[in-house]
Amino acid sequence: MAGGSHSGSAAGGGAPGLLPLLLLLLCAAAIIHTGDGQNLVTEDVTVVEGDVATISCRVKNSDDSVIQLLNPNRQTIYFRDFRPLKDSRFQLVNFSNSELRVSLTNVSISDEGRYFCQLYTDPPQEIYTTITVLVPPRNLVIDIQKEIAIEGEEIELNCTAMASRPATNIRWFKGNKELTGKSEVEQWSDMYTVTSRLVLKVGREDDGVPVICLVDHPAVKDLQTQRYLEVMYKPQVRVSQNYPVQGLTREGEPLELTCAAIGKPQPTDMRWLRVDDEMPQHVVVSGSNLLISNLNKTDNGTYRCEASNAVGKSHADYMLFVYDTTATTEPAVHGFTQLPNSAEELDYGDLSGTPVPLNASPEALPTVQLSNASLAFRPDSRAGEEGAIRSVDHAVVGGVVAVVVFAMLCLLIILGRYFARHKGTYFTHEAKGADDAADADTAIINAEGGQNNSEEKKEYFI
Repeated sequence: MAGGSHSGSAAGGGAPGLLPLLLLLLCAAAIIHTGDGQNLVTEDVTVVEGDVATISCRVKNSDDSVIQLLNPNRQTIYFRDFRPLKDSRFQLVNFSNSELRVSLTNVSISDEGRYFCQLYTDPPQEIYTTITVLVPPRNLVIDIQKEIAIEGEEIELNCTAMASRPATNIRWFKGNKELTGKSEVEQWSDMYTVTSRLVLKVGREDDGVPVICLVDHPAVKDLQTQRYLEVMYKPQVRVSQNYPVQGLTREGEPLELTCAAIGKPQPTDMRWLRVDDEMPQHVVVSGSNLLISNLNKTDNGTYRCEASNAVGKSHADYMLFVYDTTATTEPAVHGFTQLPNSAEELDYGDLSGTPVPLNASPEALPTVQLSNASLAFRPDSRAGEEGAIRSVDHAVVGGVVAVVVFAMLCLLIILGRYFARHKGTYFTHEAKGADDAADADTAIINAEGGQNNSEEKKEYFI
């Protein structure tokens, strides 16, 4: 009915009524030829270089029309099940009235582009599929600025991923912790080379830790390389008490101390000394051990163990207080004083490798139980040192307080006697003879000497 009505209108109106219809048909044919055909279906293909790409041209509502596949140069690869193109890498996978499926082996970058599916209908239909070729990085290398670093130094590492497509994304890890680097991309033809730079400040805890360069790329999974850090650091020193086993150092008993140090390189020079005083003659030092066979009060003081290597020097202190032979109560804090040689050493932890954060509270610092002794070692024992000093000098403090009180009493007595001597009544002869005067004027007139002799008046102190 619609067609008939349109024809009648054209007959009545003449040739100009056919022009819009012809233009519509021509536009529809052009859209079918260059766009998505109404019966043809295909998908884009992404493939890694060297792998196999599969191109599929499928027909919906097939009417037994002929299907053919063309390459980006519009050369026919397959016409039905026949291959005119002399490229053996193209192989027929499936052919039917509704599908033409072709595989391309050993794909290279030159194979990238648009491939056309054509359906011989009236008018012909055509759609295209795009092959994208991915190229994984050819090589992954880490370059390190210094093979051996010293604690506190900054070192530079560079990781390079060469000849990839598209450009790779490089990630850095130190152990299990991800770090941030700075990447630069260079393009050569259709290939990309990416270099990532990482600046890292190393400490002793980084020695032996792997630094990993990991690549994120759609053509490859789990591509990574790593380098192990080698860090030199100065010794960390610890003093332990081997005897007495109960920890209380009494007069007449022996004392044995052992000094242990760890560093890289391993410390070779280790020595004992007494802080602010000479070492007693009866003290025996043998390597890392210090022995006092018979303790006495003159041995009181601080004993220091120093260790050094090629990087630097460190020390640990032991504060000795010799108790009477009758002493039975062990002090709350006894003996050990290990002050850090620098603020950075606070986060190194003990020799067992336990890290200690810089902001850790005193309660959170590690405590190491010494062998055969009920002594605790804390890296920062300045509070313990003050407690021991108070226990040692309590008698001295009491004496000082008594002297101060006595001096104040003596001062009060002296001031009291001084003020008592200068207290009294003062008499003068200035108004002598005016005692019996009837009024003030008469007293002035009768006063000895009167006003004329005022300059000769004298005062007497009784």
